[in-house]
Amino acid sequence: MRRIMYLGMLSAGLMLAGCQSTTQNANADKNNSQSVRADAQRIKSHLRFLSDDLLEGRDTGARGHEIASLYIASELEGYGLTPAGDNGSFLQRAPFRQASLDQASPSFVLETAKGTVELAYPKQYITSASPVSELANVKGQLVFAGYGIVAPELDHDDYADLDVKGKVVVVLSGKPASFPSEEGAHFGSTNEKKRHAAEHGAIGYVTISTPTAEKVRPYQNLLNYIHTPTVRWLDKSGQPANVYPALKNSAYLSKEAAEMVFANADMNLEQIYQLLEEDQSPNGFSLPVSIDFSKRSEHKTISSPNVAAILEGSDPRLKNEYVVYSAHSDHIGIAKTVKKDKINNGAMDNASGTSVLLETARLFSQMPERPKRSILFVAVTAEEKGLLGSDYFAQNPTVAKDAMVANVNLDMPILTYEFNDVIAFGADHSDLKESVSLAAEKIGLTLSPDPWPEQALFTRSDHYSFVKQGVPSVFLVPGLQSADPAIDGSKKFGEFLGTNYHKPGDDFNQPFNWKAATKFAEVNYYIGLTLANQEERSRWNEGDFFGDTFSN
Repeated sequence: MRRIMYLGMLSAGLMLAGCQSTTQNANADKNNSQSVRADAQRIKSHLRFLSDDLLEGRDTGARGHEIASLYIASELEGYGLTPAGDNGSFLQRAPFRQASLDQASPSFVLETAKGTVELAYPKQYITSASPVSELANVKGQLVFAGYGIVAPELDHDDYADLDVKGKVVVVLSGKPASFPSEEGAHFGSTNEKKRHAAEHGAIGYVTISTPTAEKVRPYQNLLNYIHTPTVRWLDKSGQPANVYPALKNSAYLSKEAAEMVFANADMNLEQIYQLLEEDQSPNGFSLPVSIDFSKRSEHKTISSPNVAAILEGSDPRLKNEYVVYSAHSDHIGIAKTVKKDKINNGAMDNASGTSVLLETARLFSQMPERPKRSILFVAVTAEEKGLLGSDYFAQNPTVAKDAMVANVNLDMPILTYEFNDVIAFGADHSDLKESVSLAAEKIGLTLSPDPWPEQALFTRSDHYSFVKQGVPSVFLVPGLQSADPAIDGSKKFGEFLGTNYHKPGDDFNQPFNWKAATKFAEVNYYIGLTLANQEERSRWNEGDFFGDTFSN
C-alpha cells in the first residue's frame, strides 16, 4: 500500500462460492457446479513465508523482493500455468532509476525588491531527488497559477489568460472542494498538474499547502520522507517515464515560506486562504519574486520483477482476451529507526493480497473445464514507489494491450474478521458492478457502496494503472459488515491503520481470520469466472469520465 494519504489501500475482491449460474454462464457453471473451497492452510503458508524476516520487507530492487518473486513464480509454475514474463519466463524485469537527494545540497534563494532571502531546508521547504538530472537548477520569476488545474469537463482552467512561459509556477496543493471526488483526484494529481505546467512553458514547479491539506497531511509529517529515494521506471531509450524534463526543479513550501513569497503580491496568502474557505478558486497572477533553486541527486539503475502467468481459456476466440488479477508483492523494506525491530514485513500490505492471488490461481488451475477467456495473474513490484510496477506492465503488457478486458486488484485486504459484504471501488464506472454483484450473490454476500467517497480510493492502487490504459477495473475490499454481531468491521479496519500500517507491527503475528481469507479467495475466483465466461467483454458505462478519458 502506498504511503499516500489513502485511508487505506485496502484491497481485495469479493467472495462468491458455488451455486447455480446466471443464464449467460449456464454452460460454465454446469461444469463447475460443485462448491469451490479455498484452502486456508495454503493461504496461511504463503503469507507466513512472504512476510518472514528473511525477506527484509520486500523493498523494490532488494534481495528480499527477488526471493518473494521467485517464490510466487514457482507456485504459479506448480499450478501448471503458462509463463507470461520475458523470454518464456514468469518474470518481467522492469528497469528503474533510483535517485537519492544529497541532503546538504538544496539551495533556495528568494530574490525580491527588498533583497534576497535564503530559505532553510528542510524547515521552510522540502524537495525530492530529481530522476532526470543529477544537478538540477532553475532560475526564474514566480507566477501564481491557482491550483494549476486544467479541467475543461468541469469548466476550470487556471492557465486561462496567464503567461507562464519561461517562468516558475506556484500552485496550491489539492483541488477545489466542489470538484467530484474521483474526477477531482485525477485533475488534482501532481502528475496532471506538472503536465499542464510543462505544456504551458513553465520551467519550474513550486507547491504551497492549504488549510485543508495541512489538516490531512501536515508539513511537519512530510519531513519523515525527505530521505526517501525517487524512483521511476525507464523506457526503451533508458529515460525515466512519466516525467517532465522541461520542469527543471520542484519544491514544496511551508506556510512560513509561502507567506514570504506572497508578502508583496497582489493578494497575500491569508486572502488566498479566505477564498478557499468560500470554495472559490483564486485567479493567477505574477509574483514580484524570482528564485534561484538548485540541488544534487545521485542516480542508480536498479531492476525489479513483475511476475506474470496465464491460465489459457477454453474458447477458441475468447481465449485471446484476458481477465487480469493484480496484487503488489513489494513493501517498504527496513525502517530507519533505533528500535530493535526494523523490518516492515508487510503481512497485511500486501502479502495477504498476494497470497489470495496465488490461491485464486490454484482454484482456477483445478477446474475440470477452464473458463472461456484466459486469466492473467500479475504480481507487480514497486507499488509503494508510486504504482510503478503496474504502470510498467500496463504500458508494456506481455499480451496485446487491447486484449485485457478487465482488472481485479487485490491490495491490503483486512483479514482480521469475517465479513458479510464487499465494497468494489470503481464498479460504478463500468458494467463490472453488475458482474461483481452477480458473483457475490452466489455465496450470499451483498455489494455495499463506497463508505469513503471523499478518499477517491478508485485512483489510488494498482488497478488505476490499468484504468489509464482503458481497462475497466475494480479495487475490491472486504466490507465493513461483520458476520459476528459483536465485531465492528470498521473498527477492525481502523485498528490496523492506527497501529500496524507501514510499520514493523504488520507481521504474521497479527490476528488473521483464516475463514475471511478463504472467503476472500473464493469470491475472487467467482468474480473472475463471471468475467471470463460472460458473453460480452466488460465495458465502461456510456459517458463515463474515466472511460471517455482513457479508452482508445
